[in-house]
Order: sequence, then structure tokens, then C-alpha cells
Amino acid sequence: MRKAMTEPEVMLWSRLRGRTPDKATFRRQHPFGRIIFDFYCPSARLAVEVDGRAHWDEHAQAKDEARDRWLAAQGIQVLRIPASRIYHDLAGVTDGVLLRAQALIEAERSGLRLAPSTTRSSLRSACSSPPAAARGR
Repeated sequence: MRKAMTEPEVMLWSRLRGRTPDKATFRRQHPFGRIIFDFYCPSARLAVEVDGRAHWDEHAQAKDEARDRWLAAQGIQVLRIPASRIYHDLAGVTDGVLLRAQALIEAERSGLRLAPSTTRSSLRSACSSPPAAARGR
């Protein structure tokens, strides 16, 4: 485990933490084998990863995609959220995470199987991409 969470992780954790009957429960820095998720909702089998600059290059994205495919085969969906999105829209990100977790929980209860989110999740596709300079343009 890392010693300290990043600032965007602290911001998101401040919104996800806590147990209430109407909200999915999340754990922070949750181990899964050799992997440590930034956040994990066990009842939804949903991992939430906050991606900073280290995830912007093609090699890192390919590694993330391979890991996410393996996790999907284990029954775990992954939401990847750019750290910049948390700075710009914390409420929207929080709502998106909680809605996805709730949808997965309800699908499990009703016996439905939701299609896995894409590796760069639907939440991410609604998020801004890294600056052009970071993409090598």
C-alpha cells in the first residue's frame, strides 16, 4: 500500500466514505491479490481507480487495459477517472461512481448482468482528456 493518498483520491474519498443505508459502501486502498484498488465497493464488485499523469502514455494505458480485462474475467468492473476530472467536477464524479455502484448492486439483486463498462469507462469518456502536450502533440 502507498503511505498517502493523492489529493484527488482524498477529495473523492471524502465523498465516498461513510456507511448509510441509501449509499453503497466503499473501501479505500483495497487489496485484491497483488493489486491494490484506490477504492472498492464489494457489494457492486466495482473498483474505482483515480488516474494521474502516470496513466496517460500508451504503454501505461495498454497495461491498464490488460489488467482491467483480467479483472473483468474475475467479475470486477473498473471505473477509471482522470484526476483532473475530480478537480473540475467532484460532485459529478461522485454521482457517477455512486450511480454505477447502485446499478451494479440492483442488477445483481434482480439477476441481471450489466455489460461491463469500457476500460476507459463511460464516466471517463465524459471526462476531459489529458492536455495535448501530455499526449505528445
